[in-house]
Amino acid sequence: MKKLTLLVALFVIACTSAFAQITREQSVAEWKRAKAYSKAYLDAMPADGYTFKATPEVRTFAQQFLHLADATYYFITSASGKPSPIGKVSVEKTVAQTKDATTKAVLDSYDFAIATIEGMSDADMQQMASAEGMKATKGLILAKAFEHQTHHRGQTTVYLRLKGVTPPGEMLF
Repeated sequence: MKKLTLLVALFVIACTSAFAQITREQSVAEWKRAKAYSKAYLDAMPADGYTFKATPEVRTFAQQFLHLADATYYFITSASGKPSPIGKVSVEKTVAQTKDATTKAVLDSYDFAIATIEGMSDADMQQMASAEGMKATKGLILAKAFEHQTHHRGQTTVYLRLKGVTPPGEMLF
């Protein structure tokens, strides 16, 4: 059992390290793809679905994406040290949950991420920074930001289906 646990731990570390080694250029390309994918989701939801909740306990469709934007600003500023263009404002708490306002706020967060990463070097990606009280390479923090936005976009698949909308097809490449 100990050998299996060690093997799994080493595999996770290797995978995390490999992902953290992504180049700046690759990271920019992935964020551009993610922006297009998120826009396809935002475009797919009818305007009247932006305030829709799958259950009473969860965020609305708009809040899912606005939360995604807030976290993107947080993680990108943590990794880069560059100040957020929205300051300490939460878009989830301040942006109207309309199709136009939500789409603009979310795409703006992707533009900030892309421009900031474009301004970094591959060497910058290997430097240490802090996010969520943890120290990690800037590249790994960017990877966590990417994981977070993917998670919340993925949650909205259910929202679209419950509104009778077919979600956009997978955009892996």
